[in-house]
Amino acid sequence: MNEITSTGVLSAFVVFCRVGGCLMIMPGFSYGLIPVRVRLFVAFAVVLALLGVVPVDRIATLETVDVGELLRLIAVETLVGVFIGLMGRMFFMMLQTILVAMVTAIGLGGLPGTMPDDTEMLPALATLISLAALTMLFVTDMHWELLKGIADSYRAIPLGIGLSPAVALASITDQMTDTFLLVLRIGSPFIVYSIIVNFAVGLANKLVPQIPVYFITTPFVIAGGLMLLYLTIDEFLLNFIDGFSRWAFGG
Repeated sequence: MNEITSTGVLSAFVVFCRVGGCLMIMPGFSYGLIPVRVRLFVAFAVVLALLGVVPVDRIATLETVDVGELLRLIAVETLVGVFIGLMGRMFFMMLQTILVAMVTAIGLGGLPGTMPDDTEMLPALATLISLAALTMLFVTDMHWELLKGIADSYRAIPLGIGLSPAVALASITDQMTDTFLLVLRIGSPFIVYSIIVNFAVGLANKLVPQIPVYFITTPFVIAGGLMLLYLTIDEFLLNFIDGFSRWAFGG
């Protein structure tokens, strides 16, 4: 009885290393506004659900490993979890990057705001759009796909095997490329708008240098940017969530 209990506790802890490492970085679950106890209980619930997914033969051998092997196993499982969470978090990191560029392009970059994860200060409009994208993630049930991905990871990356550094680096590089191209594509209308508007304002300033064209046109630039945002925000969020869902279902 004691052997069964010891093996069960040790198995749950090893599974918790991967789950905890993933939820520590994964978008939505890792944000500081969520109480630590809530995040801990979510991790415990996921661990209890995954204990039936981990191969039984591998769990049975955990009792016989020495301390050094156990520490290596804990480190490997934690790194695997962090890797999985980082792949999902990269979407929102790139989204924040393009949002700062977009908001600055329409002249609202100077309005300070906050972020749910408290990592850095973002403009207020960028914060609003980030929260909208995060809300879309939960409304479309993508968070369940993220949790399902943790369970599926035990088939792709068996318990204790770990990741090859070359494979991990290639995966992170490819993910950065794909996510950056995704957010660049959905944010490109604002970049084009900024280029056209700044070219027109600069040309007008050269033609009539006596008039402070920049200060006169600033309200119109902001109004045009907000109108463009109003016309494109639906497609912006839908394309972002579509890209995220393609990774969640196929990654």
